[in-house]
Amino acid sequence: MKLIGRNLLITEVKEEIKTSSGLLLSSEDVSKFRYSKGVVNNVGSEVSCINVGDKIYYDKGNGYKMIIHDEKYTLIQESAVVVVL
Repeated sequence: MKLIGRNLLITEVKEEIKTSSGLLLSSEDVSKFRYSKGVVNNVGSEVSCINVGDKIYYDKGNGYKMIIHDEKYTLIQESAVVVVL
């Protein structure tokens, strides 16, 4: 599979977040946040500073869900990435 341009193919990471007071937020609560965590599976030919395997936070509103070979992926543009961990 070959991505074109500044596109990224990622897998979403479902996570639970622990607040400073010790409360554990469920994945349902976390899904209400604007940004989501993911792992990069493939990068387009024009992407320069993000690599396959990087963990990122991205704006969920800019992605498209896809199923490729029975696997669920999200397709986003490089500009939707806000943090590379």
